[in-house]
Amino acid sequence: MAPRSHATARQVRLGTELRRLREAAGLKAREVAELLNSTSAQISQVELGLSGASEERVRRLAAHYACTDAELIDALVAMATDRTRGWWEEYRGVLPSVFQDTAEIEHHATFLREVAITHVPGLLQTADYARAVYTYVHPGLPESELTPRVEHRQMRRAVIESADPTPYETLIHECALRIHVGDRRTSASQLRLILDEIEQGHVTVRVIPLAQHGFGGAGISMMYVGGPVRRLDTGLRDAPTGVAFVDAEAQLEQLRALFLRMREASLEPAASRDFIHCLTKEL
Repeated sequence: MAPRSHATARQVRLGTELRRLREAAGLKAREVAELLNSTSAQISQVELGLSGASEERVRRLAAHYACTDAELIDALVAMATDRTRGWWEEYRGVLPSVFQDTAEIEHHATFLREVAITHVPGLLQTADYARAVYTYVHPGLPESELTPRVEHRQMRRAVIESADPTPYETLIHECALRIHVGDRRTSASQLRLILDEIEQGHVTVRVIPLAQHGFGGAGISMMYVGGPVRRLDTGLRDAPTGVAFVDAEAQLEQLRALFLRMREASLEPAASRDFIHCLTKEL
């Protein structure tokens, strides 16, 4: 099988987990290649996500690595054999790869948790709100690139609006709800969309009020994505060059704890709904 020219974040994650199993077993790529009648280069390509792996190969590798976690092995096999071509593939080559990677990770999530401080979360943005954000951040962006970004952001809502929606909980700071991104009409429509999603039971929204004392998380925005098993959870954090994907267990544990700590600073869902409703009356 010829190496891929580009690996998706999901393919990279599969390779990363196979490498971690190998390292935990104390084996070098060369030793594994000898066991499988392969080459070190081929093992490296699999671990970099640049080559695929069949179910048989994943299970053989897990056996050589003395991995006895059946749920993890089954999850890795599912990742290796998945051939889903989702709606995001339409944007490959049109938008930067991080757009497709984010949508694919969300599609396979067992649950989603998000913290938003300065902007309404992307999964809850109206088209006008998203357009206003992209226009402000990238003022020279031509319409041919702006429109696909807005469309892609709207398409992402499929994970929370399908017949079998992914459980989604978001903590939104009052600042994000009050800042007028675009004009007043855009802000009012944005708040109404959030309320509609809440009423339809698609999402759990908790507001972190400005009046909350002792809140030191104003510089934090993140998404936490549940995997098929806890070890395969993923964190998404804003970085200077775009979105950074987090998969190291120590960092994931920090994100889990951080989300719970920030949740404690938020209002209950019913009180959050009422809070947002009051904001709509101010517009």
